[in-house]
Amino acid sequence: MKTLRLNFRSAILKALGALLLLQGCLAHAQVQELDRVVAVVNDDIVLYSELQDRASRIKDKLRQQKTPLPPEAVLHEKVLDQLVLESIQMQMADRGGIRVSDSQLNQTMQNIAKQNGMTLDQFQQALSEEGVTYQSAREQIRREMIISRVQQRSVDSRVRVTEKEVNDFLKSASAKEQRAEEYHLAHILIALPENPSDAQRKEAESKVEKIRSQLDQGVDFKQLAITYSDASTATQGGDLGWRKPDQVPSLFADVAPKLAPGQTSEPIRNSSGVHFVAMLEKRGGVSKVVEQSKVRHILVQQNELRDEIAAKKLIEEIYGKVQAGEDFAELAKAYSDDAVSAAAGGSLDWVNPGDMVPEFDQMMRETPVGAVSKPFQSTFGWHILQVQDRREADIGDRLMASQARQVLHRRKYEEELQNWLSEIRDEAFVQLKL
Repeated sequence: MKTLRLNFRSAILKALGALLLLQGCLAHAQVQELDRVVAVVNDDIVLYSELQDRASRIKDKLRQQKTPLPPEAVLHEKVLDQLVLESIQMQMADRGGIRVSDSQLNQTMQNIAKQNGMTLDQFQQALSEEGVTYQSAREQIRREMIISRVQQRSVDSRVRVTEKEVNDFLKSASAKEQRAEEYHLAHILIALPENPSDAQRKEAESKVEKIRSQLDQGVDFKQLAITYSDASTATQGGDLGWRKPDQVPSLFADVAPKLAPGQTSEPIRNSSGVHFVAMLEKRGGVSKVVEQSKVRHILVQQNELRDEIAAKKLIEEIYGKVQAGEDFAELAKAYSDDAVSAAAGGSLDWVNPGDMVPEFDQMMRETPVGAVSKPFQSTFGWHILQVQDRREADIGDRLMASQARQVLHRRKYEEELQNWLSEIRDEAFVQLKL
């Protein structure tokens, strides 16, 4: 059965056709067709004006990039295929209750303006100068957000990354290079001749003790290097620059990696004299200490039977039940649309900063231990969360594994997305009239 949109558009086109025919009969003038259907897609249609508008924008972009334009027929064919796929996905979103609220869209528009170094007013002005109305840009962004959510919901579940794939990736040369720690080092040398006299030894040890004493008093290492060091780097404050592990001088290769930033080694003696090495900074490596939050949540999503208003109303009712003393875990099991965490009473276990979507991450940071947040909305739906505990943890190894998993997921996602788009295109009723 055709949707209201199809019936409405068909009615408009019939009326336009009748009007044009009448004008032709009365004026005997050649009449140009104002619009026409170029594709029927399930219960939707694509109009020639939509095709022209999208093609025109693509041509403008290609001209700005100084890229040669393809033949008109080729461009129209590719653009029409794009519009057909978008129509299929928008219809899937409609059936699945996937929406983008005005508040979410407003926030996205503000973020886009900020990313371009503009205020929202400046962004609107920039669009106007390019011949694009702010309202049309808003609706195009809304459309892209909806399509992105449809793709995530449909494709994410098809992507699997195994532990073996993660481990193999971490063993690769590129991953090892990313994980390599680098050290910013500084060095002081109190030089001794090949066969020092007792007096020379005594003088050197006196300098060593002065350096140790002043380091204990908090004197800057670089200042001491300029004052006392006999090394060629003395005038640079003993700075050796950034070094990878295999670039650290062998004399203190075992000592330097164990130093914390700001820490200086004990005196290191060899035939050339007495050395101090300081760790100015570290970067890279797998060590990363973060504050984790132990969190549980309840998610309410829109669906075929529940629109955004109903979803918000339900999460507010659940929040009221929690405030009235009902058990959070039992409410999660009864109401949450996150099936995996619902089975565990809403538990997400220990969560790292940045693991969740920005709205969830911010609310998690702002909620005190033991408290339950007020209802808030993310791209997944409406939530409430409870922070049960916090702790500091070194997640370096897990972070590297998580980053590897994300890289592999992105690679597989792009491949699976193309497969999925081909499938939904094949399964749809599409009649081209170009």
